[in-house]
Amino acid sequence: MAHQLEQMAYVGDTPWHGLGNQLTPNQPIEIWAQQAGMDWRIESSDVSYMAQNERGQSIILPYEEQRVLYRSDTHAPLSVVSQRYQEVQPKEILEFYRDLTEQSGFELETAGVLKGGKKFWALARTGQSTALKGKDVSNGYILLATACDGTLATTAQFTSIRVVCNNTLAIALRGQSSSAGVVKVPHSTKFDAEKVKQQLGISVRAWDEHMYEMKQLSQRKVTQGEATAFFGAVFNNTTMSVQDQEENIIQFYRNVASQNQASNKTEPNGRAMNKVMDMFNGQGRGAELSSAKGTAYGLLCAMTEFADHERRAMSTDHRLDSAWFGAGAGLKQRGLEQALRLVA
Repeated sequence: MAHQLEQMAYVGDTPWHGLGNQLTPNQPIEIWAQQAGMDWRIESSDVSYMAQNERGQSIILPYEEQRVLYRSDTHAPLSVVSQRYQEVQPKEILEFYRDLTEQSGFELETAGVLKGGKKFWALARTGQSTALKGKDVSNGYILLATACDGTLATTAQFTSIRVVCNNTLAIALRGQSSSAGVVKVPHSTKFDAEKVKQQLGISVRAWDEHMYEMKQLSQRKVTQGEATAFFGAVFNNTTMSVQDQEENIIQFYRNVASQNQASNKTEPNGRAMNKVMDMFNGQGRGAELSSAKGTAYGLLCAMTEFADHERRAMSTDHRLDSAWFGAGAGLKQRGLEQALRLVA
């Protein structure tokens, strides 16, 4: 089975994805770099190509518009980029947290490298923590990640992790753009760690507002029909309100059931929707807590658990990549948007 994970380190309990080398707490940045596989540099070289001259001899010519990025330790190629591309080094991602961990009470919890060095990240706990009714605890984190293969700008993101199930959810402020609570630095711009921290500082209130929204969701009771409509809207990526879709989605389930009886085939979204419905109705981690049982918060928790733990993936590390940066992250964002419509 294919793996994307190059190396990873963590402190505390084994992460939800079950990967990495365990460290004791409060290790210096240098140890994190070694154990997380981030103690190398991105080097670059001008691109050349081979041609033949009029005598049929092979000649090597430069292509000055682009460079190839490669690892300093293994010399493995990472990507081909323009001359204007501003690479961010693996150690820069860790150095971002140095003063936060030494002076501001942050604690690095995981860091690592994906896709052979094309993508790398670090996740630190901020010290913020809130409990909903039923002792349903969530902790605040900042995730900093980048990629050198064109798949991700350097991104600093506030993240909430629900302790009972290790579900991860990017924090965004209601009524603002989906980028609220996140700072993205394109690779056409030089990464300035201090500037990013200042920009994130403006969004410190994101945690309090996020948990206020989660409390509202935990107080909003939902019917089975609303739950069916919610999951249908998320998986089908529709923009209609959940209430408007309820009858349509219920009819969709009836149609799927009829098709299954007739042909013994399962519609892909129908299978996923049945899975998250079962998780919402008691099979999910923490689904029986009073904050989640029969509530809009329970809908969101089932959706995030599905994306983090149950969604089909080639491997656990592919699922991690998807849940934080790819299709899984998009699924969770749609789940959050749909859930907030229930309390709007």
